[in-house]
Amino acid sequence: MPEQFSALFPTWPLLSAFLLASLVLAVTPGPAVVYIVARSLSQGRRAGLVSVAGVGLGNFGNALAASVGLATLFALSAAAFTVVKYAGAAYLIYLGVRMWRDASAPAVVGPLAGKPEWRIFRDSFFVALLNPKTTLFFAAFLPQFLSPGEAQILQSVTLGALFVLIAALTDSVYALAAGQIAGKLRQHRNLQRRGRLAGGLTFIGLGLFTALSGQKPQG
Repeated sequence: MPEQFSALFPTWPLLSAFLLASLVLAVTPGPAVVYIVARSLSQGRRAGLVSVAGVGLGNFGNALAASVGLATLFALSAAAFTVVKYAGAAYLIYLGVRMWRDASAPAVVGPLAGKPEWRIFRDSFFVALLNPKTTLFFAAFLPQFLSPGEAQILQSVTLGALFVLIAALTDSVYALAAGQIAGKLRQHRNLQRRGRLAGGLTFIGLGLFTALSGQKPQG
């Protein structure tokens, strides 16, 4: 590897192992994929892709937090972890309730009517950012692929960005596929309403899962 990149990337054997492991983890459906698919099904492909961008930025924030040691705080302080975890869970439940209320409103013309993209991006960003488990995941996952003796914070940030990029690409595939189905659902108003109800229920379920799950699982 060229010398100018040695501070940013681990050695090639470690980097290649990291890329393979990241791809396997990214294609495995988790809460973020469920959230993005629910958005796509209820609000269309564009909403799903905007959600991918928001989730990606939130996850990168968690990667940065892990790199500078916030994960250590979460690991040592149950109170800090719990506060952030319940804040994220409450936000997911709030989004689900809001989507249920929207489902009872008159049918809209398009998938993003009355739903500015900036708000979908903002919601998705905070859903991802307010998940301390993601910070702990990065804190546990990234160090396995760092070259000893190098600028490990820079390497950690770089690997975190690569993981987020890989996840965004695979999440986009899920969003596009779900958005294709949503396009057919929108031809039927009753199905559109049911899709929103299902999306709201999914968000509420994710919030309850986040609140009730164990303290330090990965993902």
